[in-house]
Amino acid sequence: MDFGVFLSLLMFAVFMVMILVGYNVAFSFASTALSFALIGDITGHFKPETLGALPSKWAGTLENPELLAVPLFVLMGAVLERSGVAERLLNAFGMIMGPLRGGVAAAVIVVGTLLAAATGVVAATVIVMGLLSLPAMIRLGYDHKLATGAIVASGTLAQLLPPSIVLILLAQQIGVGILGLFAGALIPGLMLSLLYVIYVLAVSYFKPELGPAMPPEERQLVGNPGAKASLLIAIILGGVVALVTLLISASIAFYAFAITFVISFLISYFGKMLATEGLVAIVPVLALIAGVLVSIFQGVATPSESGAVGVFGALLLGILNWVFDKLLIAEGAEHITPKWRLTPKAMGEAGRSTANITILVMTLLFSSTFFSLMFFQLGGSDQMGDWLSSIGGGKFGFVLVAMIAVFLLGVNLEFLEITFIVVPIFVPAMEVLEFTNFDKIWFSVLMAVNLNMAFISPPVGFSLFYLQSVAPPEVKTADIHKGAIPFMILQGVALVLLGVFPGITRFSWELFSTA
Repeated sequence: MDFGVFLSLLMFAVFMVMILVGYNVAFSFASTALSFALIGDITGHFKPETLGALPSKWAGTLENPELLAVPLFVLMGAVLERSGVAERLLNAFGMIMGPLRGGVAAAVIVVGTLLAAATGVVAATVIVMGLLSLPAMIRLGYDHKLATGAIVASGTLAQLLPPSIVLILLAQQIGVGILGLFAGALIPGLMLSLLYVIYVLAVSYFKPELGPAMPPEERQLVGNPGAKASLLIAIILGGVVALVTLLISASIAFYAFAITFVISFLISYFGKMLATEGLVAIVPVLALIAGVLVSIFQGVATPSESGAVGVFGALLLGILNWVFDKLLIAEGAEHITPKWRLTPKAMGEAGRSTANITILVMTLLFSSTFFSLMFFQLGGSDQMGDWLSSIGGGKFGFVLVAMIAVFLLGVNLEFLEITFIVVPIFVPAMEVLEFTNFDKIWFSVLMAVNLNMAFISPPVGFSLFYLQSVAPPEVKTADIHKGAIPFMILQGVALVLLGVFPGITRFSWELFSTA
């Protein structure tokens, strides 16, 4: 083995030891790269002048418009969390699905799926769902394991459902278009969510004590919207839906407004307060998510531009949430505490959380670029590519080994760290094995599903710790870990299905990327 290749492999080993014992990942990237640059220069296996390529690489990263989607989608989710929209959505879905055994847990999964699609950040989704839904499920008598499992599994979908930050960064690292990757991941993500819902409903049906139905008295809301309030609500909801469908066609937008207006008015006027609460909670959020995705898939806007529209939409939903509060309180609602939530303090918190995540991403990106350059210059990338491409079984053999490696790393590392550590190693092997554009999308979707499984795997899955940090005292750590296992098995089943039948991802990719 060439000594330069030996140095590159030793550099990678030292880096792994540093992060596994707890050193900061970004600083570990930079320090090992700098140290082995010095060793390589002394031994004559590295030319320091090649580091001159770093500034241009960093400048290219800063100029990449696709990465602008990261802070925008994070900010969109942060605004939705602090505006009260997420809380209203969860309460409405819970009451609507409450009569079913396991209905509240199923509602948590549905809402978690929607929030995952809106936030793109696992920690935010799991923590918000834990704060809002776990105390309510415990009060209803839900089994702690079933309740916590539903929260961590649905919240972790933020890694898979577009506009996921994981997908954005994978697209950038692997070299595929964000649009195609979003399209390929949509149906697999919804498939996982459906598996979760079927599981909680089936378990609760056969074992009612695990997921009891919500008592009828808890589903009663005081008040009855009159004709004027119902008319105003119908106009607002019709306008929101029309704005989204306007992205497709002006004629469709007119019919969408008319249909939404009529249906919303009838439901609000004749369905009383519970039906109205469901309307004002669910329709705007669905419209926002649909608007963002439609604008991307229709080619109306780039992912970054859609992120900006998403932030504006989240702010608009926060205002509408306050307007709906005022309307329903005037009609006798007692379940609402009127409060303007988009205060300067709340917006400042949203901005700070967005800045923290963005700075983390960019710091890792800059440091990993330095590390990748050193690894390539010492010959490590070519050697790893040769080894990985020579695995028996061709593409499927390589994918199997890669998935095992990603899962093992995902137990101990965040998705950002894994993306910047192993993906640059996988890419050369993909080139040797002649991965097509779709093959790379399929591999990225498998990797995102795999990270979902790793993130809830006991005893050190990150989502488990996120929920543990906000769980009530009566919920034991063991319950959270045991509750994740059935959902982890479902994720494993989905990973196998998507791996054995790439046509699922291809169908999603072809359906939405050409929408």
